[in-house]
Amino acid sequence: MVFVDVDGVLIPFRPRPSASRGRGVDGVDGGDGSGNPLLERLDPDDGRRLLSLAGDLVWASTWMEDANGVVAPRLGLPTLPVVDWPDDDEDDSWSATGLHWKTVALTRWAAGRAFVWLDDEMTGADQRWVATHHPMPALLHRVDPRSGLTEADLATVAEWLHGYNGTR
Repeated sequence: MVFVDVDGVLIPFRPRPSASRGRGVDGVDGGDGSGNPLLERLDPDDGRRLLSLAGDLVWASTWMEDANGVVAPRLGLPTLPVVDWPDDDEDDSWSATGLHWKTVALTRWAAGRAFVWLDDEMTGADQRWVATHHPMPALLHRVDPRSGLTEADLATVAEWLHGYNGTR
């Protein structure tokens, strides 16, 4: 499975080149009155590129169900499963470890399955924790939030998935 964050991954912190901005899928674009001007930073081609990966896509974002209602149509993605984050009061085991707050929840959500996590905030602490506490291979791939998801990021993920599906 491939966990996908939105902010910093699909919506970069810097505007994308004008060639990929403002184009929507089937006429849907960021200028539709949604109230979020950053949506114009989405690249509709990211949907096709994500769908080409050999893994099931899952939203791993604070956008939660809004990712399906607002982001997915702009990328030409179907409705995807959404990670339901625990309340901070219920599970703060990550806070004392230096882990990203999503790490433990994503590992639990994966339920022993191999996974890729695309995010802009993970660190080496998250990599080490998953390697120690998760029984299957996992690729935690940090996306540069200034540029968002790139062809190089997707090539790394595709190569890892190919290797996992073929030889691991």
